[in-house]
Amino acid sequence: MLRGADESTVRAAVETADPLPGTAGFAGELDGALVRDVLGRQPLFIERDDPTTWAFDRRELAAPVRVPAGTRRPVDGDGDDSERGGADERLWTLPTPAPETDRTAALAAVDDAVTAAVRGVDPDDLAVAFSGGVDSAVVAAGVPAAPCYVAGFEGSHDVAAARDAAAAMDREVRVVELTHDALREAVPELVSILGRTNPMDLQIVLPLYLVGKRVAADGFDRLAVGQGADELFGGYAKVAKAPDDPRVEAETVRGAATELIRTLPDQLERDVLALRAAGVEPVAPLLHDDVVAAALPLPGELLVADGRRKVALREVARGLVPADVAAADKKAVQYGTYASRELDRLARRAGYKRRMDDHVEKYVRSLVEE
Repeated sequence: MLRGADESTVRAAVETADPLPGTAGFAGELDGALVRDVLGRQPLFIERDDPTTWAFDRRELAAPVRVPAGTRRPVDGDGDDSERGGADERLWTLPTPAPETDRTAALAAVDDAVTAAVRGVDPDDLAVAFSGGVDSAVVAAGVPAAPCYVAGFEGSHDVAAARDAAAAMDREVRVVELTHDALREAVPELVSILGRTNPMDLQIVLPLYLVGKRVAADGFDRLAVGQGADELFGGYAKVAKAPDDPRVEAETVRGAATELIRTLPDQLERDVLALRAAGVEPVAPLLHDDVVAAALPLPGELLVADGRRKVALREVARGLVPADVAAADKKAVQYGTYASRELDRLARRAGYKRRMDDHVEKYVRSLVEE
């Protein structure tokens, strides 16, 4: 059983070791082996004490262990890997092409890939997670009839930005208002879904999870998201500040962006598991192989330049969305929705003061234990 791509495509990718065969990710069993694409866009787990047992949802296993992205492993568990009881064969590696020196050609490749990816999304039973930033706006532009949803506490940046962008694009936006009660209820659910109590992971995924639940309640089966754009196109401050930011090891902006791309498997596992548990299937057109292939050779100046991040994506976005939307700044979701601020506030109200080590995580664990 495979998710994300058909058997023939994945079989060809196995035979050729092609890491970007033209899919939006894949995982599952093929020809007696488990496979998972190079960016981990589809989660996959095995049972620690019985590696012949596997699942897409970690909650179906007693002691789930992640199958590493880009690997192939026999389903029968033959091998000498002591942790998993079998051998993980690294089959696919993310390519590291030389930087494209022709700016026009580089932008044209991104334009072609992004436009095809967002316009190729099936609009049936689809909604869009919409923050008002360039990533979600480009995705929304590809499905003009799909309703857009944004989550946030009253007065938050993301709600205001989404309303402004939706008005500029002549689109409908539905607001999922976050509340303290919703956070308290959702946190233990997400800990169970993800197996994580890390506050940052929870703060990032809480708005997405609650949007997913609202979208499912409104009768939609699928949710289009802008995941991957920040990593692929240089959207993080620590990439823009490379090599002076201690959070990255790379000596160049391009190298720092590559570092961030390699973090995608962990992030995507979190987001995909949360959305599926909410009742919707995520659709991430900006993580299509063709977009990844176009983004990887971008030179540093098409990632960050003159204080602007995601230069290439913003340039091509001008053909899809209004110029002010293409240029709009975006806060990280945990800050733009106030999810981080309000989870911290709940922790302090419950007696977990900031002077305590890991005070928010202690609060998270207390909610799980209730």
